Amino acid sequence: MKRTHGRLVHVDTLAEFDRRMAAGASNLSGWRIQGVDLTDRSSDLARCRVGGATFLGCRLSSDTAASVRAGGALVLPVIPDVPIDTYRSRLYTADELYDTVSYADSLDARAYAWSMQDPRDLSASVEEEATLARSLHDHAVDRALRSWVSGRRVVGVMGGHALRRGEAGYADAARLGRLLARHAVVATGGGPGAMEAANLGAWLAGRPAAELDEALSMLAVVPTYRPSIDAWAAAAFRVREHFAGGVESLAIPTWHYGHEPPNVLATALAKYFRNATREAVLLEVCDAGIVFLPGAAGTVQEIFQDACENYYADESSLAPMILVGRTHWTEDLPAWPLLQALARERTMAPMVHLVDTVEEAAALLAA
Repeated sequence: MKRTHGRLVHVDTLAEFDRRMAAGASNLSGWRIQGVDLTDRSSDLARCRVGGATFLGCRLSSDTAASVRAGGALVLPVIPDVPIDTYRSRLYTADELYDTVSYADSLDARAYAWSMQDPRDLSASVEEEATLARSLHDHAVDRALRSWVSGRRVVGVMGGHALRRGEAGYADAARLGRLLARHAVVATGGGPGAMEAANLGAWLAGRPAAELDEALSMLAVVPTYRPSIDAWAAAAFRVREHFAGGVESLAIPTWHYGHEPPNVLATALAKYFRNATREAVLLEVCDAGIVFLPGAAGTVQEIFQDACENYYADESSLAPMILVGRTHWTEDLPAWPLLQALARERTMAPMVHLVDTVEEAAALLAA
């Protein structure tokens, strides 16, 4: 039976509910029952005090639903015609998002298509239900992510989505992920390019460098997800199978960029509908610092969003910021001079760095 803290009890399977009933549970105050079919458990609920309990997306008979509401429980119903679980209690896995052979039929693709519906094509009530479902879903992912990162030291890797497998920059990002994962959990934005490469490197942390080279060669056969997401994802699944038992890493993608599929090499995916929420959360969880690889507008945004947090932070809340690629960040997209100017005479000044190699970046964070 799952351990709990005080009166906070999470129940997300019928078997867990039955075990607790068999153990004599009679006061459900503080219980959070999520996505469980309780239509055949009306008698159990009838003998329990339900004030303070929450039923999220559970199936209840109409009489039982009315009874538990009258008893002081909060009942949030299943929202119909929604492809995702609005009350999910765990982060996604790649196998869950890629649940069909054809990506076009997968949960990930279905959720993206559903989220992109034109409000003008929907009735007011359906649009309201869809908005509520997206909000509830992202709240549930928030809770699951907070639970997942608890007790873990997380380091972020940000960089361009346009990097292709087989390119030198992709290999650099993979080496970075491999080095960082020896000391912390690697977190990325969960997409292709540098993000996939860093999750790949993390998966292979602790393995010989030759195995990373082999994995890079296997992936390079399908350099990009265009024109075939199926072929692109299949290559990554083959790598994951060939090098089974990889090291855990985190991805935080968004359906806002649903045309870019999530990479399958992270072991846990916190996928959001709202990109603004996702961006803030991604920076927030990286308590061990962030490495910024060469990228474009999205990476620049992340640099200065993180810089803003550090600018106003005290010494106890600072996290390192390391920009990799001197030419890129001083000439191509000169973010470094502005970052330096912001950091000058602030507590964040010792925490911002510009280096040329991923090895230098990893060494700084390890120190």
